Amino acid sequence: MAKKRPQTKAGRPQRSDGEIPVVGAREPCPCGSGRRYKACHGRAAAHAVTELVQRPFEGVPGECDWVALRELVPAATVELKLKGGLPEGVPSVTLATVLPMAWPALRRDDGSVLLGLQNDTPSGDISRDLADTLQRALEAAPGTPVQARRAPADGPRMQDLLDAEGAFEPVVHSGFEFWVPDPENAAPDVAASLERANAAAIPTVKLTGVDAAYWCETPDKNHLRWVMPHPEEQLLDALARLHAAGRSSLGEGTRLVGSFRAHGLTVPVWDLPSGVSAEDVEKPAAEFGERLAAALASDAPLTADERRARGGLTNRQVTLS
Repeated sequence: MAKKRPQTKAGRPQRSDGEIPVVGAREPCPCGSGRRYKACHGRAAAHAVTELVQRPFEGVPGECDWVALRELVPAATVELKLKGGLPEGVPSVTLATVLPMAWPALRRDDGSVLLGLQNDTPSGDISRDLADTLQRALEAAPGTPVQARRAPADGPRMQDLLDAEGAFEPVVHSGFEFWVPDPENAAPDVAASLERANAAAIPTVKLTGVDAAYWCETPDKNHLRWVMPHPEEQLLDALARLHAAGRSSLGEGTRLVGSFRAHGLTVPVWDLPSGVSAEDVEKPAAEFGERLAAALASDAPLTADERRARGGLTNRQVTLS
């Protein structure tokens, strides 16, 4: 028997993967092949979604702060340094936690670029999706927001675009006025989005004495959330040693309550009394960092008390991503 030839629609131009929109699984694929989307380009999209990159920010400057800004910090910005410098007509590239109306990116009227970090991404590799959005923003017309799309599977990642020697220095803001040069005269839809975002923002401060630790204020109590780069098992052992010895707190009335797991890193969390400010916790956090370094260096087997402490910490661990 002769093999059936693939059905195609004559005269319909084929489009590249990057131009093909996402449609329903049983609908005809927009590429023009004549097949259903799930059997054509939807197959690659489904595969990409399942291929989750556990540490998407590994290898970029400030990995721990990338995780914090993605998951924990409401309003912050960071100036990004690109390999080879900025393109002509682009005075700056700024990473922002959130942009108005959840835009993935925005090319401002002056040519500068804002790149949003906390958006949903269509694939399992946040770094590749961000890099695709950034590249399109660099080429967009000034005054244009950039819409979401599925990044090409062979496209660059942020690790390929960023200057590996560039500093990553987040600036935490009390609100989202950084969205627009003149908030008082913002467009109505942007102004409404700004008002909603400011109302929902939790007061947050980045500690200066240790890396990637963020104090935040909630109605009932305050917290310190500290993103750490150490391997999870080693870090949990070290935290258990300190916890069992009664040395895991950050001062009177504070306690280590558990941890988050986010983008391949572990984020210990402390409860703080409502009267404890970010400034109050600076010195205790630095002292804890020294105790933790010593505990991380130990390779002695855990004692029975330390194993119980570790079990308690593990049971209170929550996976964010």
